[in-house]
Amino acid sequence: MKMLVEIDEGLLKEAMALAETPTKKETIRQALHELIRTRQRLTLKAMAGSGVVTMTLSELRRARRRHTVR
Repeated sequence: MKMLVEIDEGLLKEAMALAETPTKKETIRQALHELIRTRQRLTLKAMAGSGVVTMTLSELRRARRRHTVR
């Protein structure tokens, strides 16, 4: 999807350097994936011990493998 957004150029350059990505598009794609993974991890961590998550350790590992970014 094409979209016109205003992004701080200094912030984008710093992100490109840290991520070692060749293009702005790849940098933004990688940043979005990282944000999603981080927030999902925090959500799961907050649920720990609550009884809401009923996955076994092996089920959790399988789910992680399925959702690994390639």
